Amino acid sequence: MPTSSDSPDPGPPQRLPIPADHAPDERARPSSALRLHDVAAGYGGSAIVSGVSIGVGPGEVVSVIGPNGAGKSTLLKAITGRLPVMRGTVTFKNRDVTNTPGHRLARMGLGFVPQVKDVFETLSVTENLEMGGYLLAKPQLAERKDKVMAAFPALAAMPSRTASKLSGGERKMLAVARVLMLEPAALILDEPTSNLSLDLSRAVLRDQVRRLADSGAAVLLVEQKAFEALEVSDWAYILVAGHIEISGPASEIIARPDIREVFLGQSAHDGQPLPLDRDLNSPPRPA
Repeated sequence: MPTSSDSPDPGPPQRLPIPADHAPDERARPSSALRLHDVAAGYGGSAIVSGVSIGVGPGEVVSVIGPNGAGKSTLLKAITGRLPVMRGTVTFKNRDVTNTPGHRLARMGLGFVPQVKDVFETLSVTENLEMGGYLLAKPQLAERKDKVMAAFPALAAMPSRTASKLSGGERKMLAVARVLMLEPAALILDEPTSNLSLDLSRAVLRDQVRRLADSGAAVLLVEQKAFEALEVSDWAYILVAGHIEISGPASEIIARPDIREVFLGQSAHDGQPLPLDRDLNSPPRPA
């Protein structure tokens, strides 16, 4: 069944065509490690997303943003094999992985951090990491665990603490660290700042997410805090009513006054900075 956040919007989609002289130039981007071409997916024969083509290459943070009901959750389920792709293809490292189950994608090097149920509540930090490295031989498991702990010193300081006793930020850190045990070539993050404070959201996006891409991973980020996501992204896609309406360099999307007003809730005329805790479901600011 579709989630409430992905229920089709009965109203007409907001159209913001890109002027011909501002068409995005993808030639400078790295070759895509993960690519979707003309993908359609949904429930019961009804497509919630359709004609979606996106790509993310090594070293990139690529964001998919959009309001509730846009189809973001449906899109992620289709990529990760939890929902059938009706049309189109998903390729990973030049291999067709359309409708490939999630556990096989993990073996191939595609990591996924879900919005919920992202850690094992009753297990310790160390045990969660060991579960993340379940495919590794014992000597390699110990080596990888040390490497991940070194990258997340806050976790290294509490190896025996159970996940249920972690703060929201620590829990999300553990969720990312657990997936990194297999050193994925590409990582999909679903709403990593959900239910986190503003400061923790900044830490997750600016410190953890950006660092993952800087280490060479291809990072696909689906995030409701649109402005913050764009700040750490190289490229972005705006999903509206199941279709990609806008794509381009994140810095250019932030700068476009029409997009800031319609999608990010900032007046095109007031010139005031957008509050960093605003998300796409917040009401627009009064003029």
